[in-house]
Amino acid sequence: MKYVIAIIQPDRLDDVLERLTQKEIHLVTVSNVMGRGRQKGIAEVYRSHKEAGSLLRKVKLEIAVNDAYVQPTIEAITAGARTGQIGDGKIFILDLKECIRLRTGETDGVAIG
Repeated sequence: MKYVIAIIQPDRLDDVLERLTQKEIHLVTVSNVMGRGRQKGIAEVYRSHKEAGSLLRKVKLEIAVNDAYVQPTIEAITAGARTGQIGDGKIFILDLKECIRLRTGETDGVAIG
């Protein structure tokens, strides 16, 4: 089991979610976050609005997947989020030690779905 965390541009979220759905990956947690990367928070134009300051708006996706779904998850996020511009984001893959479904008590891969 793996825990996939992706930080992407907000305007790419719908495309990423659509591509994840096409790969039959439905369990996703999405958060609005702020951060900066190599661009060091340099002001940029986002949907005709200039973002100023040292932190830029991003979206964080968190996805727990069984091992067979790791590569399809990475492919879907990459295809949906990549624009070729600085600030496209990052994907982090962590080992997931345990998962428990609260409703049923199921554990590990079964609990992920």
